Amino acid sequence: MAIQKLENKNIRKLSRVGSGKTYSVTLPIEGIRDLGWKEKQKVVVEFDKKNKRFIVKDWKLKRWYNKNIIN
Repeated sequence: MAIQKLENKNIRKLSRVGSGKTYSVTLPIEGIRDLGWKEKQKVVVEFDKKNKRFIVKDWKLKRWYNKNIIN
């Protein structure tokens, strides 16, 4: 892969996955490392219609669910 210019570093393309009903986008490795995320880690993707943006968050088990598993 060619090295991108600094101003184009955060520009990404959408790609179709599978049968074309799902899209994917690559995330910058620097951001993934800063967040401490690993490959195949679960994340939550939300769409904010008001601000027209996607929000990607770390997925965590709900507290009550964790207590029931441990006990």
